[in-house]
Amino acid sequence: MRVLVTGGGGFLGGAIVGRLAARGDEVRSFSRSTYAWHGPLGVQSFQGDLTDSKALAEAMAACDAVVHVAAKAGFWGPYSEYRHANVEGTLAVLDACRASGVRRLVYTSTPSVVHGGAGLEGVDESQPYPARHESAYSATKAEAEKAVLAANGPELATVAIRPHLVWGPGDPHLVPRLVARAKAGRLRKIGDGRNLVDTVFVENAALAHELALDRVAPESPVAGKAYFIAQGEPRPLWETIEALILASGGPKLPERAVPEKVAVAIGGVCETVWKTLRLPNEPPMTRFVAHQLATSHWFDLTAARRDLGYEPIVSFEEGLKLLSP
Repeated sequence: MRVLVTGGGGFLGGAIVGRLAARGDEVRSFSRSTYAWHGPLGVQSFQGDLTDSKALAEAMAACDAVVHVAAKAGFWGPYSEYRHANVEGTLAVLDACRASGVRRLVYTSTPSVVHGGAGLEGVDESQPYPARHESAYSATKAEAEKAVLAANGPELATVAIRPHLVWGPGDPHLVPRLVARAKAGRLRKIGDGRNLVDTVFVENAALAHELALDRVAPESPVAGKAYFIAQGEPRPLWETIEALILASGGPKLPERAVPEKVAVAIGGVCETVWKTLRLPNEPPMTRFVAHQLATSHWFDLTAARRDLGYEPIVSFEEGLKLLSP
């Protein structure tokens, strides 16, 4: 296939580009920057903003499919920036797909779209969107996911993939942030740390996108649906965090803990102060982060296994070895 990957130079997008190129697909990448490693793989690179319809049309010309990975991630920042990238950008991608005659769209979503503050223990894709989201990221990703799934039809088949807490070599977000906080002595256990959380190694997340790309088609079992993707190995969160930090060369963590209610209250105060004073950096805690750290969130992967044929190819322990500096 001729496939365009938006965000094809990023962490997950790059892994998807690598897998598709390795199997012989004609791969294009659309992002803000150029990446030297695209050339040796034969990847054609296009640059532009996600809302630039002309740039998208050029990148999508004669493409069979699009994997839309590009997004603004994080837990803090102006809502307008998240909406521009995650909602307006996705709507522009949908419009460009229709205009270019693209028949398949795989959208990178997140389990955060169904997170409303409470724990998510073994839930499947029937879990509803919450009435209120705690972060601009989860709110805008949910809005975008709804648009993608609603766009599914005979001319454009769509599917949403929800990988949870992606990590691995080259991760610019999750693990480096944990290591930096640990080294600065600013990482604290929230609650008792025994809440179960599942994660996903980057190659497993990329595999799920590849499988979805091959299976999504008008009236196929996956068309118009969303799928949770993870290791299928729920673990106590604090043990997971410590394992990732130690594997990355970070320090052993202290046993000191902060009660969940205290952390949520601190997060609320931080949000108010940062918004009122318009402070440029991220607050040390938000309510969203406090709930993410204190509650369980792991998922029933039955649908992904049944419809996509998904099974992790890298275990948690194997991933840790690959993560080592």
